[in-house]
Amino acid sequence: MMNNLLFDFTVDKATKTVSITREFDADLSLVWDAFTKAEILDQWVAPKPWSSKTKFMDFKVGGRRFYAMVSPEGQERWAIQKYTSISPKTHFKMFNAFADKDENPELPGSDWDYTFSEQDGITTVHITIYNESLDRMEKMIEMGFTEGFKMSMVNLENLLAALSKRS
Repeated sequence: MMNNLLFDFTVDKATKTVSITREFDADLSLVWDAFTKAEILDQWVAPKPWSSKTKFMDFKVGGRRFYAMVSPEGQERWAIQKYTSISPKTHFKMFNAFADKDENPELPGSDWDYTFSEQDGITTVHITIYNESLDRMEKMIEMGFTEGFKMSMVNLENLLAALSKRS
């Protein structure tokens, strides 16, 4: 496991954008699967002690993922994602919105743009999150998004290390 991997997290309120670049000491295919397969995604995406529970996920253009972040006390915070563009193993885009348990989105939402690349066994993931409103972005940040996302990236790094050892 390398300790000098890039992790950049920038919030730009003027453009209502969060930019994240993160390197992983793992194969591109494995990192791609970690972001696009529910059974792997649910293992790392929630910051501890929360967990993630995907009700359904259909990773295709026009497909959706409906999931909850679940607190240790069992409180569920639902969200829905709609995949708008997919180029296998290199890029995908989705629209994300908070939702109620019946899949009714709370608008406005945010557009997420993921780019994946690999060089010398290091996979880089670049994520740009554009929020439709500054209020929504500030609400995300107030809910602990920055700290939670950083914790999730550590979860993913540890999971990738464990999965890499198995292959």
